[in-house]
Amino acid sequence: MSPSVGVVIPTKGRRPEHLRAAVLAALDQDHPGAVEVVVVVDGAALAPVIDQVADLLVSGAMAAGETQPLPRRVRVVANRLSPGLPGARNTGIAALDTDLVAFCDDDDLWSQGKLDAQIAALLAEPGAEFSSCAIEVEYGSRRVPRLAGTSEITRAHLLRSRMVMAHSSTFLFRRGAFWVDESAPNGQNEDWDLALRAAARRPIVHVDRPLARVRWGGSLYSTRWADRIAGLEWMLARHPDLAVDPRGAARVYGQLAFHHAALGRRREAGRWAWRAFAARRGEPRAPIALAVAAGLVSAQTVLSALHHRGHGI
Repeated sequence: MSPSVGVVIPTKGRRPEHLRAAVLAALDQDHPGAVEVVVVVDGAALAPVIDQVADLLVSGAMAAGETQPLPRRVRVVANRLSPGLPGARNTGIAALDTDLVAFCDDDDLWSQGKLDAQIAALLAEPGAEFSSCAIEVEYGSRRVPRLAGTSEITRAHLLRSRMVMAHSSTFLFRRGAFWVDESAPNGQNEDWDLALRAAARRPIVHVDRPLARVRWGGSLYSTRWADRIAGLEWMLARHPDLAVDPRGAARVYGQLAFHHAALGRRREAGRWAWRAFAARRGEPRAPIALAVAAGLVSAQTVLSALHHRGHGI
């Protein structure tokens, strides 16, 4: 019997076309088991979001080639926990009674075979609890695949690199095994923290095919520099071993330097850039941060150039 899957899609109701596309892509999965989508509204009224997906609030989605409807359900609920993304995700988890839970952001899009590919990989690995897949980054008119080059992601991988392909919109895990940490400042890095905690228990089973399209450029967090600083400092305090791997430590320090530079905090940018150089002499974020701090280039220009190649800072 195929496991049932609950899909948690948090939203603030600001991207109705993208939200509808995300819900439809979840309903259109060719997985033969039950799929229930829970749209969690955070910090907004329920009625407008219900209107956005009103015609989808029915059971019985059809899969390609099927003559009978598959068991499908869509619900819209309010975030009943702490305001923000972590509370919204946990509200969605708590509302489900499915075997598995999947996350999808309201501006991202799944390929049709995503669920089945990840479920097959998860079930093939005894004791596995958590799965991810590669992504396709969409920025403007460009789409760039981001692959991991591995079929499993370990905690060591995630300490050395953020592993952007292990994106929250690819997460699939056994219900009851994990909750999102709601202490993440303004929801920053809650997904990285969750992946690190999952990988500490067992390696993450990874399907290295770009089965989720992640849209960059419209993120609610894309230029909240102070929030990003708080999120990285929270991660360093919560996961002290982030400072152990020289490459991983230099990356975090370089990001902190860049975010401080974006805020015009030259002294702090220089301090973190120095720590990045000390951890790893070749860390590229350090000179970039110093260039931003010196006013040679804007932080937004740097981000746009990186996003165009499917990368972040």
